Amino acid sequence: MRDKGEYLFTSESVSEGHPDKVADRISDTVLDTFLEQDPYARVACETLVTTNRVVIAGEVRGPASITPELLMHRARLAIQDIGYEQEGFHWQHAKVECHLHAQSAHIAQGVDAAGNKDEGAGDQGIMFGYACTETPDLMPAPLYYAHLILRRISELRRSNDISVKGLLPDAKSQVTLRYIDGKPVGVTSVVVSTQHEEGLDQAQIKAMVKPLIESSLPAGWMCADNELYINPTGTFVIGGPDGDCGLTGRKIIVDTYGGAAPHGGGAFSGKDPTKVDRSAAYAARYVAKNVVAAGLADKCTIQVSYAIGVAKPLSVYFDLHGTGHDVDEVKLAKVVQELMNLSPRGIREHLHLNRAIYVPTSSYGHFGRTPDDEKGTFTWEKTDLVPALKSAFGR
Repeated sequence: MRDKGEYLFTSESVSEGHPDKVADRISDTVLDTFLEQDPYARVACETLVTTNRVVIAGEVRGPASITPELLMHRARLAIQDIGYEQEGFHWQHAKVECHLHAQSAHIAQGVDAAGNKDEGAGDQGIMFGYACTETPDLMPAPLYYAHLILRRISELRRSNDISVKGLLPDAKSQVTLRYIDGKPVGVTSVVVSTQHEEGLDQAQIKAMVKPLIESSLPAGWMCADNELYINPTGTFVIGGPDGDCGLTGRKIIVDTYGGAAPHGGGAFSGKDPTKVDRSAAYAARYVAKNVVAAGLADKCTIQVSYAIGVAKPLSVYFDLHGTGHDVDEVKLAKVVQELMNLSPRGIREHLHLNRAIYVPTSSYGHFGRTPDDEKGTFTWEKTDLVPALKSAFGR
């Protein structure tokens, strides 16, 4: 986003009941099932969901005790947890198929460590990380508030709060902010579409949702009522996988920075941490967040690139968008690589990624979340590199 002038910028979010997020949740459930039994299992799992049907496919390497029957059972429990007990998509009645097969030996030989060869990247690719000072979590504000609105609706729905009685799992939000000289100053429009039970009308849903939107935004930021669009199509009863097919990895901008920063193109869910699409994107966010948290810049983008089977990143690039505080970007790239090993093994070990920690990432974004030391989740959101970064730049 620009740092000068006045402009509008928009980001969207989707709930855990959105068809694509249901698919992400199932893929990460499969991944966590393997990592629970073998921290070094290999998983690349894709899921398709549609009317009363779930298809799980991909390649794995892990314990024989993890059977298709177990994975299909776990998939049903995931759907139940999301809240789907509808005629067109029901956790008990949907047909679940599992078509996982063994990982290619040719991929394995490039990734596995052997002799003097370190573990290589699971694929080629470019990954980006980003952080900025727009919110306390150092995330872009439009995405931050789009996520927050849906999370509040979800929390109330899951707790059976009467204030949202009749709302169902599938939902989307969209928040447009006005920026002046690179800083957000207010909301110009909000869109929320939420699935609901038969019999609720648009006015009733607006009465439920509007207070949650307003309380999610900073004081004085709420848009005018004529720019508030709640279920703008009217009725939204048929939703979730019954209303639209869902696929793993189809909400990568929702998963990352809401379009405020570049994306390398690779999806995250269903991939074990040898896949740099996931692990290196987490490492890039970790580094960018620590740079901003250290006060070295107000905005930071980092790009890293890899080749399949090669441990060392091919490139590390920083852009501080003109907001750096007497920080040379070339020196920053050198310092960061001295502080953190950006090889696949180095990332996994530094961020403790070989654990069953991925289901919570499958909705409401992989970034801008609160680390949980007890559960080991969202380690890439920690700011423990700040002291070393400050020291390296004499702060």
